[in-house]
Amino acid sequence: MNLRHMAVVAAMVAYPAGAAAQDVAKPSSPQAIAEPPTTPVRPITVTGSVSVQSDYRLRGVSQSDDRPAVQGSLTIAHDSGLHVGTFASNLAGWGTFGGSNLELDAIGGYKHAFGSATVDAGLTWYMYPGGASKTDYAELFAKLSGTSGPATLLAGVAYAPSQQALGRWYDTGAEAAAGVYTHPGASHDNLYLWGDGGVAVPRTPITAKAHIGYSRGNRGLGPNATSAAPTGAYWDWQLGADYAIRNTPLTVNLSWIDTDISRREAAYLQPSFSKGQDGRGSIAGSTLFASLTAAF
Repeated sequence: MNLRHMAVVAAMVAYPAGAAAQDVAKPSSPQAIAEPPTTPVRPITVTGSVSVQSDYRLRGVSQSDDRPAVQGSLTIAHDSGLHVGTFASNLAGWGTFGGSNLELDAIGGYKHAFGSATVDAGLTWYMYPGGASKTDYAELFAKLSGTSGPATLLAGVAYAPSQQALGRWYDTGAEAAAGVYTHPGASHDNLYLWGDGGVAVPRTPITAKAHIGYSRGNRGLGPNATSAAPTGAYWDWQLGADYAIRNTPLTVNLSWIDTDISRREAAYLQPSFSKGQDGRGSIAGSTLFASLTAAF
């Protein structure tokens, strides 16, 4: 969650805010044909999605050891703009995640439309059930989105105040592999800025999409031998397209994901930063990403 995986992911739902049922004119005489009653507006809506994807990339870095992931999200929204939700994904590889093989996020916030723009602000709590102590952390977020013709744009900021989960408990990946904390109890904050764009291709079920993000935080490994900003500061980006399968709730995405984290910059993180923790390669390298999502 991304925000995320937040970012990340995201997951990605919309709901009515401030909607109200329209008044219905009454028949002027007994002979007039009565109009059918309007469908009452529900004050609470429930939406969500389930997806299968080739990798779980959070801000460009694999959280599933460059292997497939299954994810789900659920959002409960009130027409006042308040909403709560959750996101879950399997994990593997990168560091140890404190022994946890699951990420479970709790999300809460408030969403409001100002003309053609929408603001969404709240908090994401990243949890790793069964993991080491001090691996969970909270992150504040704010997003501004809007549309212009076939284009949809979004700008976001996520800030995690200083917490132990984001601190530099290990100076190097070798120390993490040895399992002896170098700086137990260390704390740090983390900042993530990002922008997303999408353009619907006329008369097709295809939407071209782009993402760019910037991370700044702790250059080191936290208590679960991972880091929200592995090299202290880096960029990530994604280019691809969605294909909505007609008459179904299914969407296919194909994208190219990459970061500017070089192998040389990430060398001190090894072996934690490699697939299978074998000390070779990088889990922040470029990859062809594919996913199949069902929304409800």
